[in-house]
Amino acid sequence: MKIRKFLVAALAAVGIAATTVGGATAAVPAPTTGSLQRYDISSTYVSGLSSGGFMANQMHVAHSDVFDGAGIFSAGPYDCAQNNLNTALYGCMDTFMARKTPAQLEQLTRDRAAAGKLDPVANLSGDKVWLFHGTNDSTVKAPVNDDLATYYRDLGSNVVYNNTSASGHAWVSPIGPNSCTSTSSPYVNNCGGDPVKDMLTHLLGSVNPASSSALTGKLVQFDQSTYTPGGSPSAISMGNEGFAYVPQSCQSGASCKLMVTLHGCYQYFGLVGNALMDKAYLNEYADTNNMIVLYPQATTMTGNPRGCWDWWGYKSADYAQKSGPQMTAVMNMAKALGAGGTTTTPTPTLPAPAGLTVTGTTDTTASLSWTPVPGAVSYDVYRNGTKVNSAPVTSAGYTDSGLAAGTTYGYAVAAVDTAGTAGTRSAAVDATTTGAAAVCVTASNYAHTTAGRAHQSGGYTYANGSDQNLGLWNVFATSTIKQTSPGYWVTC
Repeated sequence: MKIRKFLVAALAAVGIAATTVGGATAAVPAPTTGSLQRYDISSTYVSGLSSGGFMANQMHVAHSDVFDGAGIFSAGPYDCAQNNLNTALYGCMDTFMARKTPAQLEQLTRDRAAAGKLDPVANLSGDKVWLFHGTNDSTVKAPVNDDLATYYRDLGSNVVYNNTSASGHAWVSPIGPNSCTSTSSPYVNNCGGDPVKDMLTHLLGSVNPASSSALTGKLVQFDQSTYTPGGSPSAISMGNEGFAYVPQSCQSGASCKLMVTLHGCYQYFGLVGNALMDKAYLNEYADTNNMIVLYPQATTMTGNPRGCWDWWGYKSADYAQKSGPQMTAVMNMAKALGAGGTTTTPTPTLPAPAGLTVTGTTDTTASLSWTPVPGAVSYDVYRNGTKVNSAPVTSAGYTDSGLAAGTTYGYAVAAVDTAGTAGTRSAAVDATTTGAAAVCVTASNYAHTTAGRAHQSGGYTYANGSDQNLGLWNVFATSTIKQTSPGYWVTC
């Protein structure tokens, strides 16, 4: 019975079990269809529950130049899952399986930051972080949450960790519809206190009391495809619609904070409607504290049947890096609202480069050329909607490297003027690398090591190159991996 209860709880958090959804009476305003407008944003924060908590940590770490702090309900440390579902389930939710230590993940963070895949780690020092884990939460076990607290503290963050509440696995709010110890839809519990106030007080320094009157702001429903790499939210397991609650004061030009709030599994709009937006108790504080709340939405896809955010690599191996497709989409939304910049949006002054052409490909590279744009001092190159050049491109040509064989990529180019403003992007062109696409190899973990595809350490198997945890090192445990570049293997 104990094992059965664990499996039900564990599978629920990554979206493999089913659940029953109850209705809720909405106090949040009815949504108004529109687009995200730019506001005067003074500081930006991110919060989330479970998969949204893991995602909130990823967002904070990857974009620490933009985010000033994080509030996280029940989640583990940065890239705990290591692009492996088994590790996510049994190492980063329960503790049956070995997982990276906080110190190892801190070093991984430093290495990625040094490579430009994350913002500088030094940004996290002094950032305020608020963490919550209930004593009746067996979905993401306490030691995993403890690792998150250790991770942040070791990197110098100012951490407050509430781990004494009797809550189950949920966001906890004074108006939550569920009892405190519950772990059930819509995963918003009422434990008698006000953890939302505690979180906001730590992050913001002080807060005015939450509004006790009807909300006076507007709930904007916007098209997420505008902000999604490639323009297809469903392709990266995101919903068509996203939401933002904007108080009247922010609409009138007041300087405002921005809170990006990420739902958990089973909490996306297509399943529970506006339950989190209505009951999280954020809008009530937003009205009285000049704070916009952005509610991006994930949804289901193959490998993600219950709409979790990507914290274990179901969509992209880059899920925890700045280049991750969901990370990019959410950041595009936040920046559209004014995060990380001034209130004035630079107006592109240069036209789109003409004549973008693929001049050659290899198994791992794609070469491009285009017609120079008068007045341009450099160019930015975009692969599948994400900028790939870390340094300015000063000629009318570029070779993108590190690609997978037999794979098609979409490219666009924009000219950059003397002020550093990128102009209009060119029409996209497709480039297909040569060679055969990577072939997935299924074998026992022991066979993977003897064939040179993986190695073992401490009784566990790790893919060569990526160091993804494949599970126990024996002839009974099997895994499926592929080689994306010489000596670099990842899970399929």
